[in-house]
Amino acid sequence: MDTLFDASPLTTTATPATPATQRSLDDLGTPLREVTFCVLDLETTGGHRTDDTITEIGAVKYRGGERLGTFQTMVNPGRAIPPEITVLTGITQAMVMRAPRIETVLPTFLEFLGDAVVVGHNVSFDMAFLNAALQRSGRPRLSDRPIDTLALARRLLVDEVPNCRLGTLATRLRLPNQPTHRALDDALATADLLHLLLERAGTMGVLGLDDLYQLPKIGQHPQAKKLQLTERLPREPGVYTFLDRDRRVLYVGKAANLRTRVRSYFSGDRRKKVAQLLRETEHIQHVVCPGPLEAEVLEVRMIHEHQPRFNRRSKTWSKYAYLKITLSERFPRLSVVAAAKDDGCLYVGPLPSRRFAKQVAEAIESVVPLRRCTKRPPTRPGAQRPGPCASAQIGVSTCPCSGEISEAEYRGIVDRLVLALTRRHDLLLQPLKDKMQQLATQERFEEAADVRDRASALAAALRRRDRVENLRRAGRVVVELPGRGRAELHDGRFVRAWSDEGTLPLRTTPCAAPESGPLPRDIADEVWCVAGWLDQKASQVRLVHCDNGLTSAYPPIDTFEAGPGVGRRREG
Repeated sequence: MDTLFDASPLTTTATPATPATQRSLDDLGTPLREVTFCVLDLETTGGHRTDDTITEIGAVKYRGGERLGTFQTMVNPGRAIPPEITVLTGITQAMVMRAPRIETVLPTFLEFLGDAVVVGHNVSFDMAFLNAALQRSGRPRLSDRPIDTLALARRLLVDEVPNCRLGTLATRLRLPNQPTHRALDDALATADLLHLLLERAGTMGVLGLDDLYQLPKIGQHPQAKKLQLTERLPREPGVYTFLDRDRRVLYVGKAANLRTRVRSYFSGDRRKKVAQLLRETEHIQHVVCPGPLEAEVLEVRMIHEHQPRFNRRSKTWSKYAYLKITLSERFPRLSVVAAAKDDGCLYVGPLPSRRFAKQVAEAIESVVPLRRCTKRPPTRPGAQRPGPCASAQIGVSTCPCSGEISEAEYRGIVDRLVLALTRRHDLLLQPLKDKMQQLATQERFEEAADVRDRASALAAALRRRDRVENLRRAGRVVVELPGRGRAELHDGRFVRAWSDEGTLPLRTTPCAAPESGPLPRDIADEVWCVAGWLDQKASQVRLVHCDNGLTSAYPPIDTFEAGPGVGRRREG
C-alpha cells in the first residue's frame, strides 16, 4: 500500500534529513531496474523562483516499476495566489491558508526523498524552486543530478508528437494518469511517461543510470542506431577498438570506464573525424584491464600492432630519429641518424623527427664548438692540411682538419659535452638562456625567439632522456597500485599485474628490452608511457621492490616556454 504523507500543521514533524550528495561512478553504473526514482512536481504562485513560492508538492517513488510511496502536501506560500494561477491550477487562497510553510515541509520531504534520483518534466523549473526554498531555510542545495523527462522525450518521441508538453504526451501516448496542473496528478503522469521512455531507451542500449544521463546529449545523432554495439561494454578500465565491416581496426583508445567513454562518441563530440569513424564502424571490441597503467600500455602496443587509420598518437615511431655523438671517432661530432646501435657512441633520443633532432643539434652546436665538417682529419704527421672550414672561420666551431686544435684539447670539449648531456644539463642550457636574455635586451626579438625554440627542443630532449634512463637503470621494479594490486616492470617495460585474485597479464607479450645502450624506437612510446604514468602517480603508488633505485638526481630543467626572454621552471 502506498504511504501518503499529508503534511498538515498537526502531522508535520521537523525531522532532520541528510541532503542528497553527488553520485559516485559506481552509483552511475547502477542498472536502471535497481535505481530508486522520485518523480517530483511543484505548483507555485508564478514562474520566478526568487519572487514566487511553492503552493503544492507532489512526489511518487518507484524502483523496478514498483511504486514505493507517495508524498502530497499543500504549502502556505506566505503571499496571495494570483487569480490566473488559481484559474490554471484550481488552488485557492482558502486551500493553503491552514497549510504549513515550506520551512516546515522540507524536513519531511527530504526524508521521503532520501537518496532517490529526482525526476521531473522540465525538472529544472522544479529544482530551481526547491533549491531556492532550501537556501532560504538555511539548508544546502540538492547536489544530485536530476532526470528530465522533457529532454528524454525530445530525444525519443519528437517524431511521434506535435510537441513534448506533458499534457500532449499523456494524451497521445494514452498514459494511465493524466496531468491536471495539480502536483500529485502531474507527478503520477510524469512517472508513467518515465517508464515508457525507459522502455524506448532500452532498445538503444540504455541500461544504466549513466546511460540515461547521457541519452539527451546524443540528440539526433546520425549513427545513434549503432549504440547497440555498446550494450555489452563494462564500466571498467580497459582498451576499446572500433572495427570496420572487414574487422580492420579503425581506432584504438583507452578508458577508465569503457562503456561511458565509447558512448560519449555518440553525444557531445562533433569533430568531423569522429563522424567519419562512426560511419565506418561496424564492430566494437574491448579488453578489460586491471587498472589504468595496463590500459595505457596495451593501447600503445595495439596502436603499434594495427596502425589504425584514425589514431594519430603513437603511430610515428618509425620516423623517430636520434642525435648521435660519434665517440668512436678521433674527433667526435654530432650526427642525426635513423637507428641507434650499441657501438659505444652517445645517443640522445629517440626524438620525434629528424627535423627536431637537427634543432637539438643546432642548440648544442651554438654552445659547444664541435667540428661540423664530415671529412676525416689527417692522421699522418706532416700531411698536407686544408684550410679551416667556413664555420671555423666565423668562430662558431673548431676545425681539427686544419690542425688548429690538438686531439687532447678536442677531447676535453667532448668530455664536457658528455657531462652536460648526462648529468650537468646547466652547462648547455644556462648559456642558451643567457644568450636569449642578451638578445632580448638588445631588442633582437626574432633572434631571441630562435634561440628559445632551440633551447626548448634541447630541454625537452634532455627531460625525456632523464626520465627514461632513470627507469631503465632501475631494472626490475614492483609497485603497489592504488586499489589495483601490484605491477611488475622490467627495464621500463610493463610485464604483468596481479592481485589477490591472481595474475592478470596483458594480452600482448612484450619483447625483451635491452638492459643497456640506446632505447630502441619501437619500444620508446611504451617506456615513455610507463615513465610518465609513474611520475604522475608518484604520490599514489608504493615502491615494493627495485633492483637499483628509482629516484632522480637531476635538477629541474627550464622549459623555455614563450615569454619575455626567460624560460619557466618545471621539474624534469
